Amino acid sequence: MKTSGGSDAMKRRAGESAAAAVSDGDVVGLGTGSTAAHAIRRLGDRVDAGLDIRGVPTSFASRELAVEAAIPCLDLPEAVGPDGPGIDVAIDGADQVATGAGTADAGSGESDSTAPGGALIKGGGAAHAREKLVDAAADRFLVVADPSKESPRLDRSIPVEVLPAGRTAVAAAVRETGGEPTLRRAERKDGPVVTDNGNLVLDCPFGEVADPAALSATLSSIPGIVEHGLFVGLADEIHVGTESGVRVDEV
Repeated sequence: MKTSGGSDAMKRRAGESAAAAVSDGDVVGLGTGSTAAHAIRRLGDRVDAGLDIRGVPTSFASRELAVEAAIPCLDLPEAVGPDGPGIDVAIDGADQVATGAGTADAGSGESDSTAPGGALIKGGGAAHAREKLVDAAADRFLVVADPSKESPRLDRSIPVEVLPAGRTAVAAAVRETGGEPTLRRAERKDGPVVTDNGNLVLDCPFGEVADPAALSATLSSIPGIVEHGLFVGLADEIHVGTESGVRVDEV
């Protein structure tokens, strides 16, 4: 589910900072969510001023915003197909970002390295399957966030997109791995959330995730899971909007 916290001004600073990293001629992955929306709007301003880019939206919502901002768009197959231009940079938000601080060992005083900086939990907007396709295909992936999304370890619920027919089997498998799956219910309508891909979403708390890469591999191996919200080893920069400016962390 979507996370709250962080002022709109912080989100705007982060989004605009990442948008400033886009160069003329780039193909840009356009993320989903309130912070990525600020980046899309800023890119629209730059297009209006003469910047030549094309966007690859990650959701119905990001495509609508791109069209409103007059950003020319490509579908993902057009961008990454055999004759496609590829994706130069993707800009996307996160529900939680691991800072990589780890947990200090009481005996050695050393930090546990199994919580790599830049590991993410995404999927609050149920767009993580398409987001991961776009973010993984990009030459550079810039994450936009506010300080409320940062944590030494990932511990938020992990969204899992599942085939409707596989919901029960997937839920059982997730429980066996230590998760507590709950079907995401829609707001303002009866029934579950349905993704842009026509699938369902299970929100799966695992507690503190000591090894995101291992859990990512385990979830990816479960039949019926289309995609999960752990993004490991994909981010290149984290643009964190603060009260006074932007902090850019390289991963």
